[in-house]
Amino acid sequence: MTQMQTTPDFAPDLSPDFTYALAADSAGLPLAVSIFADRDGVRSEMREDVDAAGFALRECGSIARALDADPQPLGEVVMLDCPELDGESLAALARLDSQVARSGGHIIVATSVDGLDDVFACCAQSDPQILVNPRRADRIIALGRMLARAPGGRVRELSEDDRMALLRLTEQVNKIAEKLDGFSSQPAAAQPGSSSAFSFTEAPATPSSTAPSVDTSEQLVRNMRPPLPDPRLVRKIIQQRQLRARFFDGDLFADPAWDMLLDLTAARVEHVRVSVTSLCIASGVPPTTALRWISQMTDSGLLERIEDETDRRRAFIQLTDKATDAMGRYFHELGKTAAQVV
Repeated sequence: MTQMQTTPDFAPDLSPDFTYALAADSAGLPLAVSIFADRDGVRSEMREDVDAAGFALRECGSIARALDADPQPLGEVVMLDCPELDGESLAALARLDSQVARSGGHIIVATSVDGLDDVFACCAQSDPQILVNPRRADRIIALGRMLARAPGGRVRELSEDDRMALLRLTEQVNKIAEKLDGFSSQPAAAQPGSSSAFSFTEAPATPSSTAPSVDTSEQLVRNMRPPLPDPRLVRKIIQQRQLRARFFDGDLFADPAWDMLLDLTAARVEHVRVSVTSLCIASGVPPTTALRWISQMTDSGLLERIEDETDRRRAFIQLTDKATDAMGRYFHELGKTAAQVV
């Protein structure tokens, strides 16, 4: 099995000039950030980065502080560092997830590989950025992404000089993100209103003089869908793809979206549930990068989150019906040549 990468090879240059700015609401007031971390050094770094980004600090304290019985408004962004999760940190995370979702804010959660599944299960409402074993550069980039995601109405009017400065900073963030991820482009760099990085090609409609009734249309679609391939074939293709890393640099063939689709296709036929940690490993890229792909693919209708009916502390990822149909049609087109696909 492919080993999970925990840190990218690229180490970005964090010079004193690397700062964000102009993070302000429509009234010209800085956007507010709350920080919760038990590690003093990490908490200090996060505070320095928030100050450098031009945000206003709303709260800064330990994980226990997030469990205050009468919490104050946390601001637009919440940053949480919990590499090791216990009952207290899980309770804090669940509470913050709910509170941030209700307020329409954003949350950035840093954790470890071991804590990833627990964090993913807890954050069911807020659509967080999850960072795995992040360096300081990763947290700064996450702040930049939060700034980019802020609604336009909450960014104050900028002078022409300010606009040029913000443009340069945005380009610098995107370049660092690209080098960290090993991609030429990232979903976060897409222009507002642009189409998704992922799309489906619908199956050709079957001519019919009489439209099917509502009661039978879904059954007709299921009957027309080609079956998924034998999971042994899919696993063989995955093994062939992984074999290349024995002879070449694995980054040459990085294709996390396809590797995750293959893994989930086999799992669906095998009736096996896939955790987010397992899917990150299957992607062959660092977990923080894989999580961004999972988020994008979920938004695009390829993947969906499934809660564990027996244990609400767990959640899984699976193909949507639409993605399953696409994978079935893909392997149907390959036919008997599928075993030779690398």
